[in-house]
Amino acid sequence: MDLRIFTEPQQGASYDDLLRVARCAEDAGYDAFFRSDHYLKMGEVSGEPGPTDAWITLAGLARDTSTIRLGTLVTAATFRLPGPLAIAVAQVDQMSGGRVELGLGSGWYAEEHTAYGIPFPSLAERFERYAEQVEIVTGLWRTLPGELYNFAGKHYQLTDSPALPKPVQQPSPPLLIGGMGAKRTPALAARFADEFNTPFAGVDAAEAQFDRVDAACAEIGRDPKDLRRSAALTVAVGRNDAEISQRAAATGQPLAQLREKGAAGTPAEIVDLIGTWRERTGISRMYLQLLDLADLDQIELIAAEIQPQVR
Repeated sequence: MDLRIFTEPQQGASYDDLLRVARCAEDAGYDAFFRSDHYLKMGEVSGEPGPTDAWITLAGLARDTSTIRLGTLVTAATFRLPGPLAIAVAQVDQMSGGRVELGLGSGWYAEEHTAYGIPFPSLAERFERYAEQVEIVTGLWRTLPGELYNFAGKHYQLTDSPALPKPVQQPSPPLLIGGMGAKRTPALAARFADEFNTPFAGVDAAEAQFDRVDAACAEIGRDPKDLRRSAALTVAVGRNDAEISQRAAATGQPLAQLREKGAAGTPAEIVDLIGTWRERTGISRMYLQLLDLADLDQIELIAAEIQPQVR
């Protein structure tokens, strides 16, 4: 089981805050550091000092870290055009020596779009654009050197693209698709994704969603085992009840809810939880959403007392 640290910088974090967490995670032996891609805070927080751009952040971390993998959970297709997105991710992959992964989604948070003047089409159009972006980005990366890439879609058209630059990872950096959509999301993942993620869902809901993804793979003749399974859970791990409660409070979520759909408890309890997830859903990777970026002790506690038991 790979354990990855996942952060939500829109809630209030500078680049230096993120670098501190990423380096702590790297030193502690985590598989990856991921961040959300949002431009506006959520809930009862100030969001100060303000948002940081996901791919500018990851470009900095590409140079300021050395071994940990880096990615988004997930980049919103509404934020960037597919050609420039493919260029940016390929460049960060080069800057990191081949450590980048792209999580890509349709975009959902209407308020951040209106706050920063980003168009926010209907859900149907957003998904259409998202599906085209997935095909374009992966198509550009996989175009052989010296060949040209063309795409004629409803929303995007590319003509005689040299499909440069190329990422270090070949044929492309891993693509992550996630969500709980019942039909279109599993179908898109079956066609293009390297990994499918269930975000912040209980094990029963995740199990049902993975079954839908397996069915979508079977429908197009893809071996479902070729698609890695993962889950994202909010984390509140402590040595005792007082620490657990304190860390649950820092998430802004009720402890009972975190125990039901997150990863709240002692290290021993979380080891058992991970075992249940692995047995029930077949996941081999877990993203631990850390909402208190000053709490490096929690990162080190999980690394010391949970990570060795689940790898």
